[in-house]
Amino acid sequence: MPTKKPSIHLILTGGTIDSYWNGIIDTAVPLKESCIPQFIQLLKLYEEVLYTTICMKDSRQLEQTDRKKILAALEKGKCKKIIITHGTYTMPDTAKYLQANLQQKDQTIILTGSIIPLTGFSPSDAPFNLGFSFAKVQELAAGVYISMNGRIFTPNEIIKLLSEGRFASVFGEK
Repeated sequence: MPTKKPSIHLILTGGTIDSYWNGIIDTAVPLKESCIPQFIQLLKLYEEVLYTTICMKDSRQLEQTDRKKILAALEKGKCKKIIITHGTYTMPDTAKYLQANLQQKDQTIILTGSIIPLTGFSPSDAPFNLGFSFAKVQELAAGVYISMNGRIFTPNEIIKLLSEGRFASVFGEK
């Protein structure tokens, strides 16, 4: 069977989705290497996926240089459909940065993550958020979006509701 050209670019940055729970320090800690490629391969998707790891960090530890690396990967990439896995604390900040600085305007970019790590916990919101993002990236118009909790948000509207463990729009229900 001939090798297919990648049609979805998955950019990995760490965050809770790609973490394990460390009970000693009572927090999620990013894995050394992403578990997401192995998870995606098990799904037997029809789309060919290209993987790029930018970093494996808690999003509170992301620096401007990390965001610039994400931006550079987007600018030099050939795929028009991109999913970026990201920690939830600063996901809106990165989405706003990308929206303001991205020169290519023909890409559909979705940032997603989870409140509960992909591995080691059941249930986790990670599989659903990834699946929903894969579906939506194929149908949304070009632009930057955030996909969490079965909803698509724009970078300028999303807020994290810590007390509820989910995201919402500052504009209320849509």
